[in-house]
Amino acid sequence: SDHHRGRLLLGARMTLEHIRVTQQARDQLITLKRRTGIAHWNVLCRWALCRSLAEPNVPPAVKLTLDSNVEMSWRTFAGDHGDVYWALVRYRCQVDGFDLDDEILAQQFRLHLHRGIGYLVGDTTLTDIASLARMSSTAH
Repeated sequence: SDHHRGRLLLGARMTLEHIRVTQQARDQLITLKRRTGIAHWNVLCRWALCRSLAEPNVPPAVKLTLDSNVEMSWRTFAGDHGDVYWALVRYRCQVDGFDLDDEILAQQFRLHLHRGIGYLVGDTTLTDIASLARMSSTAH
């Protein structure tokens, strides 16, 4: 509805409770942990989400089999910035012309997260935290 769409992006409640990744994404995260020295899944996943959100194309609507043992709560993923990450996902969905219902938002979050993990692992220049910071300051 127009009322639903008209709500402030930051005013909407996040409804994604748990985040799980595919086995392939888990393997890619292990590679990223080894390559960058970043020990925590949630930190790498935050970078991955933001990397994908920075890409202007809509992520392909692939079927994700969330079959790995990597699972975290939204709170663990987002830390103190949960409202900001959720607002970024909502804003991106709005820009891409998607309805802002909970199911679509969660699906787009997962697609962006997984695409971003793929982007990060494919970028062999990412070898430490400094290279991640450099990546974030350059336009894509």
